Amino acid sequence: MALEAALPDAALPSRSPQAPRRPRFARPHWTLVAGALLLVLVAVTLCLGPTLAPYDPTAQTLIRRLKPPSEAHWLGTDHLGRDVLSRLLVGGHFAVIIAAVTLTLSAVFGTLIGVISARRGGLVDEIAMRSVDLLISFPEVVVAIFLIALLGPGYGTLILALTVVGWTPFARLARGLAIEINAKPYIRAAEILGCSRRFIILRHIIPNAIGPISAMAFLRFGHKMITVGGLSYIGLGIQPPHADWAAMMAEAQPYIERAPLLVVCPGLAIFLTALSVTWIGQGLSQTGDKP
Repeated sequence: MALEAALPDAALPSRSPQAPRRPRFARPHWTLVAGALLLVLVAVTLCLGPTLAPYDPTAQTLIRRLKPPSEAHWLGTDHLGRDVLSRLLVGGHFAVIIAAVTLTLSAVFGTLIGVISARRGGLVDEIAMRSVDLLISFPEVVVAIFLIALLGPGYGTLILALTVVGWTPFARLARGLAIEINAKPYIRAAEILGCSRRFIILRHIIPNAIGPISAMAFLRFGHKMITVGGLSYIGLGIQPPHADWAAMMAEAQPYIERAPLLVVCPGLAIFLTALSVTWIGQGLSQTGDKP
């Protein structure tokens, strides 16, 4: 006490508790920011497309077929005299919606299968993983073509066909993540406390695995877009009279030398949409890896 009294106040150690440090948030990767901005632009364009379209996208005027860009038709007209800009503005709705719905169903179903498989183990895990190996051996497009030929073209058939195989990568990823999370001490503590298997899955495993699964879903969106576009290109996807970017490319193929914009514009729209979501997935992966 005498020593403390002899020391000046500045030399005494501070007895006040330290202020809590502010949590450090990882800076988002540039691909996440760029992809989000590009996706917002695409989404706004698609939402406002029917309003912004200067003409009816299905209206045919044969006397104006294959016209070059002009003040009346900024991107020209196609082989049936339809305004290319109008069809471009409304042509991505169905492809984007189908890809988004398919990815959501695949992610939810695959995550549940993978997590339950990892938690149950034994015969359940063996059956689930062998089913994944069987389904993943078939190309997604081949399965889609088979189901569409069996059930007929339609939006429901297209979503079903792309979901049948699409859940398998999510199941594998979720199983691996669940096995890793199962080894954590808090899972063991929850089991000792008598928590049910459902509570552990919903409260601990899925919330801790949702980040990598979300990143994978964004990364696979471009693949779904291309698959939907490929099916529409060969006439098994979105059916006329609805405008579709891939169908526009297929219809314009015979006129590519005379009117290259008929192919370039919808192809660029598919590329930018897929690129925006892929960038978001890459950004989420890069941001999650940072300390």
